[in-house]
Amino acid sequence: MSRKAAASDPLCAIARSLDVIGERWSLLIIRDAFYGRTTFSEFRASLGISTDVLTARLNTLVEEGILERRPYRPEAGGRGSRERHAYHLTPDGRQLRPVLGALLQWGNAHRPNDYGPSSVLVDTRTDRPVRLAFVGEDGEEVDVAQVDSVLGPGYYAWRAQNPEGDS
Repeated sequence: MSRKAAASDPLCAIARSLDVIGERWSLLIIRDAFYGRTTFSEFRASLGISTDVLTARLNTLVEEGILERRPYRPEAGGRGSRERHAYHLTPDGRQLRPVLGALLQWGNAHRPNDYGPSSVLVDTRTDRPVRLAFVGEDGEEVDVAQVDSVLGPGYYAWRAQNPEGDS
């Protein structure tokens, strides 16, 4: 567990996740990485974010294993161009696709703009629309009103080791 995540509520996966990706700029950087942006200048131009904030967020996302830093040398600069870094999603970073997809789906439904959705989710094989949903072990979709979070085995293991602890 990273230093930052260790400061969070150790029992709550949502709190631990938000410690890493819960800042607005972090999610927008991850979104842009899914759009194919990889360089500092591409993120900066797309987001209009200050260089100090962008540097801090990129460093955190690399430290937390969401992005990986890869060296490259710009071709346009010719000889003497200094080495720079590109940022690419790691396997853990790519696993955030449903998180961003859920935010996109919710935003399109509950925070629409005057022009209609600027992005929609599609199956890359067919270009047909897709949506996120809860699916039971039997493969059947489950209505969100029928879904609940319950205490899992990690809670009970923690409670056994911390009988007087707050949860």
